[in-house]
Parts: sequence; structure tokens; C-alpha cells
Amino acid sequence: MARIHLHLLSDSTGETLENVAKAAIGLFENVEAVRHFWPMVRSEVHLDRIMEDIAANPGLVLFTLTNHQLRRRLEGRCRALGLPYVAPLDNVTDALSNILGQETRNRPGRKHILDEAYFARIEAIQFTIAHDDGVGHENWEEADIILAGVSRASKTPTSIYLANRGYKTANIPLVRESPPPRNLFTLRHPMVVGLTVSPDRLIQIRRNRLLSLNQTPETAYVDLDKVQEELAFSRRMFADNGWPVIDMTRRSIEEAAAAIINLFNDRVLAAEQQG
Repeated sequence: MARIHLHLLSDSTGETLENVAKAAIGLFENVEAVRHFWPMVRSEVHLDRIMEDIAANPGLVLFTLTNHQLRRRLEGRCRALGLPYVAPLDNVTDALSNILGQETRNRPGRKHILDEAYFARIEAIQFTIAHDDGVGHENWEEADIILAGVSRASKTPTSIYLANRGYKTANIPLVRESPPPRNLFTLRHPMVVGLTVSPDRLIQIRRNRLLSLNQTPETAYVDLDKVQEELAFSRRMFADNGWPVIDMTRRSIEEAAAAIINLFNDRVLAAEQQG
């Protein structure tokens, strides 16, 4: 079975882009598509962070970005990495522009009906972006889900995917030398989920990241003994607090998110039955 990474970047919710990707992949047999979903891309800082993941997981980049500066930056970075990139709506909008005799309005998301569910999803995405990588821990009680794990355990892309499904998601890196905020262990509303990954896979991901940043690929960050100690530290924390654990070693972001949503729904159902 062929395996390909698909990176989907949108300056809105990305629903249209996701549907295009699903339809295209469905035309091929025996293909495993690992989708990396990046909605609400509206700043160079956000784009640069995404490029780190793209460099670590090279594949096809699909995008719908109306901001010309962001688009040029993305295309330039993809060319530098030797990666193919496609804006699937370009041909359609160009044809419409020629027929209608007018330019498109560069306003992200204007095609969506702004109903209550849409606003809730946008709120979840905004919350998630603002609470990435341990930021804003004083607001964690407002989250639905909190993902905890060592560096490069796929916390951020999984958080963004969950946010696009309407779940306010925060994430926190676990570092042995820097204990997490105390309120992580006293939260009542959010469900805390631990993400783990095999040492070999984690080292591979980290080494690719270092290479993409033109840094030395042989440091303590990718030392087998150190990585095993980090993972053991995180697993002990998960066990001590009774947090469910998702192994990301062979799971795609979509599969992990689906498992987390099932856990969340089970938790809500159990609470309703008790209440």
C-alpha cells in the first residue's frame, strides 16, 4: 500500500479543501493518506510553524490562501523543500473571474453560512491556537480537551484537528526539568489525554525537525537513553493521574482525533448517567 502525507492549509475552516482531498484520494486504490490539517492560517508566524511539520513529513501540499503574501511565502518554502503544491480552487475561480469580468473578493471564509455551529467551531479554533504549547494555562478550565506529551508527540496538529471538530483543545509539553503548572492536576471540566510514541519513531521525527532547521541532528534531544527517560517520565505521569493514553506511533492525526473524541463522548455519557 502506498503512503502519502497530505498537508491541507486554509485561511478559513478548511472544509472545502478537506472534501477536495477526500474526493481525490478516493479515486486511487491501496493508498494510505496521512492528512495534516491546518485551518485558520492567517499569519506568517503560524505558517512558519506549519512548515516545520511539512518539512518533517514531506508530501503534497494543498492550500486555499487568499492572502497573496502568505501564498507566496508558502509557495517559496515548498519550492525550497522540493515539494509539490496545489491550489485546487484556482482554475475554477480563474474561469469564473473571466466569465464574470470581475476579481474575487479576498475575504477568508465568506462562502460559509455564519450559523451557531460555525461560530462555535471558530471559537474552538481560536481558543486552541491561543493555548498551544502550554500557553494560557490559567484558562485551561475552559477547555474541553487537554493533550499532554513530550516534544514532537503530535500534540499541536491533533489539537487543531480537534478544534476544527468544535472541541476547545489546549496542549502542554512535558519536560522532566520543568514541571507543568499545578492546575493541570486539578482540572474538573477538561479531559486530559496523554500522547505517547515509540522511542524510535520519536527520534526519527525529532531528527527530521533538526535537519529542517539546519541544526546538528545528533544531540541529547535525539539520544535514545534520554528519549526513553522522557517517555518513561510522561507515562508515569499519565498513570499516576489516570489519564487515558493514545499511542501516536502508527496512528494518523485523524485516527488519533477520532479515538480522543470517542473517549470524550464516553466521558460525557458517563457523567450524564451519574448525574
